[in-house]
Formats: sequence, C-alpha cells, structure tokens
Amino acid sequence: MSPAAFSAHTDSMTAALTAERVRGDVEVLSRAGLDLETFLAEAVASVSRAVPWVAACIGTHDPATRMLTSSRKFGDLTGQNSHDGLFGQIEYDSAEVTTYPELAGTDLRSIGVHLWFDGEVERSERMTRLMLPKFDYHDEARLVFREGGRFWGGMALFRGSDDHAFGEAEIEFLASLSEYFGRGVRTGLLTRLADATPPNTVAGPAVMVIDAAGELVQSTPAATARLAEMSTAAHAGAPYATITAVVGAARRLARGETDSVPHARIRTAHGVWLVLHASPLSGLGDRDGDVVVTIEEARPPEIVSLVVAAFDLTPRERDVTQLVLQGVDTKEIAATLHMSAYTVQDHLKSVFDKADVRSRRELIARVFFDQYVPRMGNEVMPSGFFGSA
Repeated sequence: MSPAAFSAHTDSMTAALTAERVRGDVEVLSRAGLDLETFLAEAVASVSRAVPWVAACIGTHDPATRMLTSSRKFGDLTGQNSHDGLFGQIEYDSAEVTTYPELAGTDLRSIGVHLWFDGEVERSERMTRLMLPKFDYHDEARLVFREGGRFWGGMALFRGSDDHAFGEAEIEFLASLSEYFGRGVRTGLLTRLADATPPNTVAGPAVMVIDAAGELVQSTPAATARLAEMSTAAHAGAPYATITAVVGAARRLARGETDSVPHARIRTAHGVWLVLHASPLSGLGDRDGDVVVTIEEARPPEIVSLVVAAFDLTPRERDVTQLVLQGVDTKEIAATLHMSAYTVQDHLKSVFDKADVRSRRELIARVFFDQYVPRMGNEVMPSGFFGSA
C-alpha cells in the first residue's frame, strides 16, 4: 500500500470511529431526560465532530401540523435573527422539496442541498433569497427529527464558500441520528411543569395583521407581550419566524395548494402552552393579501394529543389513557377494550412510568393541567384562565 493510500485508509478509519462515537453520544443524550435547551446544545456540538459546520439552526415543529414552534442557532448564526421573518415566509409559502413541511411528508431523513440539486444550489429559493446573499452559505444539510412516524423538528447545518459541500457519507450519517433527535426533542418538551407564577400577560386579545409583503402592520399590546414570551430561550431565534411560518401556510391555503388550516402549539420558556392560528383576510385595494394571526393560551383539549404523543405511548396505552382521561374506571376500561382488569393495570403501570407519575390523578394533572394547576386559586381572568399570583 502506497503512503497516500495508507493515509487515506487511516483517515477513513478515523472518520468511521468518530462517527460511531458521535452516534453513541447522541443516543445517550436522547435517553438522558434532558431539558430541550441542554439536549439540543450538547447534541449539535457533538455532531460537529463528525460533520463539521460553520453554523447550525434547529427548529422544533408541531408534529400534527408540521408548523415551526421554535428555533435555536449555533455557531456563526448565533444572534443573527434579523432575517428570521423572511426564513419563515420562504419555508412555508413554498412547495420546494427541501423545506421541512415537504420533507416531513416523505421518507427522507436527511438531505444535502448541493447534492439534491446536482451542485446548482441556486435552484433552491431559500439558498438564492436568503442563505447565499445574506450569510454567504454555499451548502446546507438538513436532518429531519422523526420518531415513531412523528415529525418533531429539524436541524440545518451550513458551510461557507471556503468549505467543501456536504458529501453523501455525511448525509447518510445524519440520517442515522433522526430517531435520536426525535426522542430528545419529544422528551425535552415535557421535562418541566409550567411556572407557578408566569409573567403577567397584557389583557385582551392577542392579534396581529401581516401584509402581503410579510410585514407586521398591526398588533395588539397582548400580541406583542405574547411574542416576547416566546423569545427567552438561550440561542433562540426570533419568534417572528413562527408568525411568518403560519402566515406563509395560510397563503398556500388561500391559493388552494393545501387544505390544512395552519396552527401551531408552542410552549414558552415558562412552560405555558400557546396556540397560534392564521387566516387570510378578505381585503380590498392595498389591503389584499393581509393575514390575521391570533395567539391564545392553549385549552386542555388542544394540547392533549401533543402531550400524550410526547409520552411515546403504544396504541393500546393510548387507548387506556384516553379512557382514564374521561374518568372511566378500570372495570369499564377492561370491558370497553375487551381485556382483563389485570392487563389494564399493566398498561397503566407502563403509562405511569412513561409519564413519570404515580397515580391516575397525577396523570390527569400532567396531561391536562400542568400549566393550570400551579395557578389554581388565583383570580380567573377574562379569558377564563387562572391568572398569575
């Protein structure tokens, strides 16, 4: 073997060993029960040892609607939030296959823009309008966070003009991390209860109006306050990206390109669940193309499916849990599901373990009221929710 061949063989072996170690590290992190911020920061740092990057952006998504719910940035992108609104607009007002909403509907777990477009990255609207002119990023690799068939988010890694494009081996390696990142995000969403005394929220409806150019033209004081609650996490991107994301999806709905009414369930840094809705307005003249966005504190039925999904229950465990949440006793559950009472108890034990509770009462509180129970006894606000102490 020639010196050059030996060196190449050694480099290949080293890369393979590094990749295996990184894969193991990310898997361990995903099972450690870490909060979302810690998991993402440690996992993306670990990935850089196997797939070097100059910048990274991680988004969490609502698994039911594929809408963006939060973003975090690392490397050269840290604190670079001035173009986040444009990102949300491009990402969700487009059917390009490399966008997360489109990737989530495929079997793809990772993709490289340079590879996908045969080196012609300009064929990607996102690269042409944003990544190339604003950041001088010449390639992007995307990883889809998917576990158990559910889409929990995605990670974008970037390289500049002086870096080589992401290779096939790197894209394949990223794909092998999909389930681990999905698990880490899923469990990270529920690592804490809501604060007993979240920040005081301005009274009144939280409503925004976004014009055809994607600019915020009207906003109520409550909407401004809600937006601020969504931007307190470390490494956080601008929360306005979540607004332009639902706006972009609403425009596609108005054009008849999709039949999904855009909404997203978002958890703030204080543990409070919010729901975003967007709908096109019927406007005349220069108001044509306006979209209204509302932000509300989530009611229990709106978050039950998401919270239960985050527990990673089996189909039968979900059936049992659904009946428990309806107040059905063990005997009735057994009759309804055609199983013995002992089997019901076995399922409940597994559910309790996954939800980290010890009783039906605690399970109901965890699913329905983790953001309401700490405030029970306080004054009921006009919205119908308990206010802060």
